Amino acid sequence: MSNSSSITQFLLLAFTDTRELQLLHFWLFLGIYLAALLGNGLIITTIAWDQHLHSPMFFFLLNLSLLDLGCISTTLPKSMANSLWDTRAISYMGCAAQMFCFVFFISAELYLLTVMSYDRYVAICKPLHYGTLLGNRACVHMAAAAWATGFLTALLHTANTFSLPLCKGNGLGQFFCEIPQILKLSCSHSYLRELGLLEFSGSLTFMCFIFIVVSYVQIFRAVLRIPSEQGRHKAFSTCLPHLAVVSLFISTASFVYLKPPSISSPSLDLLVSVLYSVVPPAVNPLIYSMRNQELKDALNKLTDSFKN
Repeated sequence: MSNSSSITQFLLLAFTDTRELQLLHFWLFLGIYLAALLGNGLIITTIAWDQHLHSPMFFFLLNLSLLDLGCISTTLPKSMANSLWDTRAISYMGCAAQMFCFVFFISAELYLLTVMSYDRYVAICKPLHYGTLLGNRACVHMAAAAWATGFLTALLHTANTFSLPLCKGNGLGQFFCEIPQILKLSCSHSYLRELGLLEFSGSLTFMCFIFIVVSYVQIFRAVLRIPSEQGRHKAFSTCLPHLAVVSLFISTASFVYLKPPSISSPSLDLLVSVLYSVVPPAVNPLIYSMRNQELKDALNKLTDSFKN
């Protein structure tokens, strides 16, 4: 038995013990990571470069890409390094830092997606008030609020989780440091305090989800009233990418935290954690670049300028 003061490192869950499969895991994650870096990097560069994309929708998209880059950079590099060097270890402070960064980016992304649904609601349902409700200052304030709220959420959860006494070893059932995995090592009833915080965060997440659903109900009602097919197509083309990203993000994360223990297993937990921590940051740029014509045109201009 050990307590938290004697723990200097944690052992992450390995995807496999076979050396060949470890190297396969390394190359697979490296490919996903490079694709995420390229996709999100192109979106950030394109929006910053093209003056026509300096609008609230693309400003929030730029922030989303920054959060996606931060999220995937928190989990994948360490997992790839462990597979490459055939180790499972992560230092105590490294684990705390990884947990803080992951909760920060994932929480800020949820709040930002909520803000983005409000942006689409105003653009479709109240177009005449769009410039007033979503001016430059308002957009900066809303984006800053999403980042700040994510930071405070991460600080609160990390400080509370790592203040718990740990006496059930140092093995984690996940490929990165996650709050539920640390709580399983606690030997004190103080972990109920963190469970309370998780329930509070879950309530905020549910409120964000309800806000997004209500916003899109109003959006689709307004879009269906647009007389021209071209107008409906343009409205859907700006809303569907955001809705797809929200659906992917919330459905995978909800399954991780709400699935019953009876269907839990190490292999299933690994698969689902990859779905909500790795897949969205890698897929989001593809969703937006395929569905948004303005972004596609700007990307083509950017690539043409490099060729010339």
